[in-house]
Amino acid sequence: MTGTPTTDEWGIDASWIDARDQPHEVAQATIDALREIIGTPPADLEDRAPIVARPGDALEVDEADVVCEDGEVRHVDGSLPADFPLGYHWLQSADGPRRRLIVSPGRCWLPDERAWGWAVQLYAARGRESWGIGDLGDLRSIRRMAADQGAGFVLVNPLHAVAPIPQQEASPYLPATRRFRNPIYLRVPEVPGAEAVDVEDDAGRALNDGELIDRDAIWARKREVLMRIFFAHGGGEAFARWREAQGRQLRDWATWAAIAEEHGADWHTWPEELRRPGGPALEAYVQQHGAVVAFHAWLQWALELQLTAATAGMTVIQDLPIGFAGGGADAWTWQDALADGVSVGAPPDAFNSQGQDWGSPPLIPWRLRDADYEPFVQSIRATIAGAGGLRIDHVMGLFRLWWVPRDGSPADGAYVRYPAEDLLDIVALESHRAQALVVGEDLGTVEEGVREAMAEHGVLSYRLLWFEDADPAEWPADAMAAITTHDLPTVAGLWTGADLEEQREQGTGTEEELADGRTALLEQLPGLADDASAAQAVEQAHRLLARAPSRLLSATLDDAVGESRRPNMPGTTNRPNWSLPLSVPVEELADHPLLRTVVRTLADGLR
Repeated sequence: MTGTPTTDEWGIDASWIDARDQPHEVAQATIDALREIIGTPPADLEDRAPIVARPGDALEVDEADVVCEDGEVRHVDGSLPADFPLGYHWLQSADGPRRRLIVSPGRCWLPDERAWGWAVQLYAARGRESWGIGDLGDLRSIRRMAADQGAGFVLVNPLHAVAPIPQQEASPYLPATRRFRNPIYLRVPEVPGAEAVDVEDDAGRALNDGELIDRDAIWARKREVLMRIFFAHGGGEAFARWREAQGRQLRDWATWAAIAEEHGADWHTWPEELRRPGGPALEAYVQQHGAVVAFHAWLQWALELQLTAATAGMTVIQDLPIGFAGGGADAWTWQDALADGVSVGAPPDAFNSQGQDWGSPPLIPWRLRDADYEPFVQSIRATIAGAGGLRIDHVMGLFRLWWVPRDGSPADGAYVRYPAEDLLDIVALESHRAQALVVGEDLGTVEEGVREAMAEHGVLSYRLLWFEDADPAEWPADAMAAITTHDLPTVAGLWTGADLEEQREQGTGTEEELADGRTALLEQLPGLADDASAAQAVEQAHRLLARAPSRLLSATLDDAVGESRRPNMPGTTNRPNWSLPLSVPVEELADHPLLRTVVRTLADGLR
C-alpha cells in the first residue's frame, strides 16, 4: 500500500487506495453528505469523553479522584500507578465533569499452546435429534468429537438473535442485536421444564427432511413449543434470580422482541410512543404484555444454560458481526449514536468489482465516545462471554468503515475513521477478563498500520490459503491460518469447477473475471495432477495448511466432508445463502473418511 489519505475533522478520508494500490478520490458530494450526517460534536466533548489508558500511563488531568469498580476511591496525580487495577472506573477532577476511565492491559490474552480446530456453520450441522437446524445440542456433540480428535477449539458462526417474527433473517451477519443469542439454536426437548409438556419431538425432527434449512418453519414450530414450556414451567426461582441480575440490558431486549412480534422487525414503523426505550408509554406496554416480555427473557436464560453445557471444556470462538440490523434492538437502544442515511459496506476490490453494502447502520465515532463506548463494550462482552474466544468480523472496522450513502452504490462511499487505539484497548480488557483469545478478520483491503496495531494488542491475524502469496511455512505465528471462509469457494467446489458454474448461473461477474478468479485460486494448490479427485485436492490443501507455524489452524467441516457449495455467495439474492445443511449428519462426522484424513494431517502439522 502506498500513500496516506487526508482525513478531515469529521474523520472522513478524502481518498482511498484499492487492493491493487490504485488511488481514488472521493466525490465532494459524498463528503458533504457524510459531514452533514456526522454532525458537529459538542464543544465540551473532550472534557467529558472517556479516557482509555493503561497502568503507568500519563493522564489528561493533573489531579483527580477515581472511584474504582469495587467502590474503592483512589487519588491519582497526573498518571496512573503501575499497579492500578484494570477495569471500568469513574474519574472526577476538581474542576471538570465526571469521566469514565477505562484501564486496559493493552494486550489480549493468548494461550501458550498451538492448536487446530473446526470452523462450523452451526445452523448447517444437523444431527438426528435436530429440528431442521443445527442447534446447541449439536454444538455439544461437535465439541466432544473435536476433543476426542485432539482439537483445541471450535469456531462458530455468529449466534446472535434476529427479530422473532415469522419471516426469519437467514444471515448470521445481520442480527437484530450483538448482545443476545438466537433462540432458534435451542434444543427444545432439553429446555428446563420440557418434560412437563408434549414437545412433539417427531414433528420437530421431521423438519430435518427438507433439503434446505427452512428457518421460518423451524422457528414457528420451536416458538409454539417453547411458549408452552414457558407457561407450564416458567423457570422458577433460578430464572427469576438470573433475570434480575441481567438488569436493564435484558429488559430492553425482551421488550423490543415483544413489540417486534406485534408491530414488526423495524422499530421505525412502530407506534411513535414505542420508538424509544424508557418513557411512560413503554412502561405501560411492558405492564400489559408482561408475560411475552418474560418469555423472551426466559429464552435467553435457556440459551445461556445450553451454551454453557455445549462449550464446557473447550475454547469455542464466537463471531462478532461488523454491525446489526438498522431496525433491530441494538439500533433501537442506541439510535441517537447511529448515522442515518448510510450503511456499512466495502469498496470495489479484486474479488467484488461492484463493492458491497452490508446493510448495517454505522455508529458515529464522536457519538460512540459520547456514549462512553458502551455500545461497543456491551457487544464485545456479550459475544466473548463464556466460551474462550472471539473472532471480530472485518476487524479493519475498528480503524475505519466504508460508509455507503443510502441513495448511492458501494462505489460512491468513503472511509470514516474510528478511535482504533481505544477500541483495541477495550477488546484487550474484555479478552483479559474472560481469558479469551481474539482473532481479527483482516482480509481484503488492509491499510498500513492495521496489522501492526493488531500485533501490538495481541489480536491474532487471519490468513487464508486462497489469499496468501507466501508459502504457508512463512505465515506469521500470531495468526489463525485457514484455507477458506464462508464467503469463498470450498476446496471441492473450486477444484471440480462446481463453484465457478454456480457463479456463472448467479451472474456474479463476467466470464473473464470468474475464470481469472478461479485460475488465481487454483495456483494456491500446487502439486496436484490435473485428474486428481476432489478428495485429493482437499487433502493437499490441508497438507499446505499444516505447514503454517500459526498459533491456530482452522479447517471447515464443509471442506472436511467434501461439500462443493459454499455457505454464502456474496452479491446473490436468489441463492439459498446460509441455508445449506451439511450432507453428513453430526453423528456420522467422526467416521467420515475424508474428515479423518484432515484430522491426521492437521494433528501431524502441530507435532
